Formats: sequence, C-alpha cells, structure tokens
Amino acid sequence: MAGNSKRRGAVRKAGSKKGATVGSGGKGRRALEGRGPTPKAAERPYHPAAARKAAAEKREGRGAPARKPAAARSSTGRELVAGRNAVLEAVRAGIPIDHVYLAARVDSDERLGEVLRTVTARNTPLLEASKSDLDKLTDGGNHQGIAIQVPPYEYADPSDLLGRFPGSAPLIVALDGVTDPHNLGAVLRSAGAFGVDGVLVPERRSAGVTATVWRVSAGAAARVPVARATNLVRALQDYKKAGCFVVGLDGEAPTTVAELELATEPLVVVVGSEGKGLSRLVRETCDAIAGIEISSSVESLNAAVATGISLYEIARIRATR
Repeated sequence: MAGNSKRRGAVRKAGSKKGATVGSGGKGRRALEGRGPTPKAAERPYHPAAARKAAAEKREGRGAPARKPAAARSSTGRELVAGRNAVLEAVRAGIPIDHVYLAARVDSDERLGEVLRTVTARNTPLLEASKSDLDKLTDGGNHQGIAIQVPPYEYADPSDLLGRFPGSAPLIVALDGVTDPHNLGAVLRSAGAFGVDGVLVPERRSAGVTATVWRVSAGAAARVPVARATNLVRALQDYKKAGCFVVGLDGEAPTTVAELELATEPLVVVVGSEGKGLSRLVRETCDAIAGIEISSSVESLNAAVATGISLYEIARIRATR
C-alpha cells in the first residue's frame, strides 16, 4: 500500500555509508572541489617560461645543470644547431648556448664527450629528449642525438672582416642575391677551408645564418664571421677605399680565376646568384670579372660550387708566389 513506511527498504537506515546529501549537487561535491590555484607558467616544467627562468638563473649563478624532459619546440627567436660536428664547433667557439638537447641512451663518442664536459663546466642546462622529440625540434634533420639552442646569430660589421689574419692579404667573399641557406652554409665551409677572413651578405634578398646554415657549414659558421651590409655596393666601395680589389665571378668572363693576377692582393670575391648572376651595380663596382673554365655541356655552376673552386685557385696562386 502506498505510503506504508513499515515496508522494508522504504526508509534509509541511520548507519548508511553514504549518508544524507544536501542539494542536487551534493552527490558529486568531492569531485567538484577545487585543486588550488593554477601554477605560474614559470613553475610548470614543460612550459617555455620555465626554460627561460632556468636559463636566467643559470646566468645569475643560481642554476646547476640538470637533465629535464625536453620541450617539443624551441623558444621563438632562437636557432637550433644539430649534429655532433656542428655542435662541437659551436661549443669550441664559445657561442652562448641556452640549452642542450640530448637524446636518451645515445651512443657516446669523443665529440659528444667533449661537448658534455664543456657545457657541464659552464652550467648549461641539459634537457633529456627522446628521438622523436629531437626529430621534431630539428624538422627531421640528422641530429645524431644532440642539438643546442642558441641565441639569434650576431652579425659582424663589414669593416670587421678586414685583416683578421695578420701577415696575409685579406680575402673576403661577398654574396650578391644568394638566397638559398644551403649555398650560404656550403660557402662558409669552403671559406673556412681556404682561410677566408669572412663572408659578406646584404640585409635584404639574401640568406641569413640559420640552423640550416649551421648544419651545412659543418661548424664553419662558428669560425668564419658573417657580416651584413645595408647596401652591398656601398660596402664594396668601402672595401676598395681600404685597399682591396673587388673581383666578380661570371661564367662568360674573358679571364679565369686560375689566371687572376690580383689573386695575391687584398681581395673581395663577389658571387652572384645561379640564375641572375651579378646585379648591374655590383658588376660595375668590380675591378675585374673572372670565371671558371667548365665543359660546354654544363651551363653554369651554383654559387657554392663556384665559390669553392675559386677559393681553391686563389689559395693555390697565393701559395706559389
């Protein structure tokens, strides 16, 4: 009968585990309880702000190197240098390093050992990363289990490239309209091999020093300074006033680099883009135009290859005179 309170189960016993709840939300009250305020960004281990805080504390002498999980991406405005040779050259050159990303269970060798000893002595933070983390950080590049995050590249002034090697005639490479970073990296590698004082690039319509350049240069970017000129023609004119001869490379030149009489003089070698070559004003600024003798079946050489061959010929001439 409805309303029969004596029916077993109609009334909750006083000793029930759940007990009475108040209000319609009482059932999930514990689940809805707050967990305290959200930690600040700098206190969350995986947040970029935490990495920046650790780097700041390290610079102030409060931090110590510690292996932490690596973030998925580098901080904005920073460059990643990957690969054992490139990283080792950067470390040897004393370039500021924000973080070192090291793969877990990576096979060590002499290069990696030297890098780790050096960065540990500098109290540089070590961030442990998985292979997939490093693949993402380097866009699938051949990182060999290690990468470093460095501040934006600091370009030299064009005048800084003069006389870096006392007792020898200055040798500078200027790039006119070379926009491929792979070419710039290869040019730096050749420049390091043949004792070039530095490489000059214009600020606009030209490749700059990026992670790709670091990787392709195989560490030469740490040894060969790169200067930026607001106006390339004006910078070349300043070099001429300082006593340098400016020689432009052109495949159709009447003389070859191997026959260049100016090779032993203070020299600026200007290399144009593969498609357009030297621009008109740059060509007019040159004291001489020289080329490389190649087979008639090949239309032209790219900027990096032409630079490497030309520097080899100049080095050979200088060594024999």
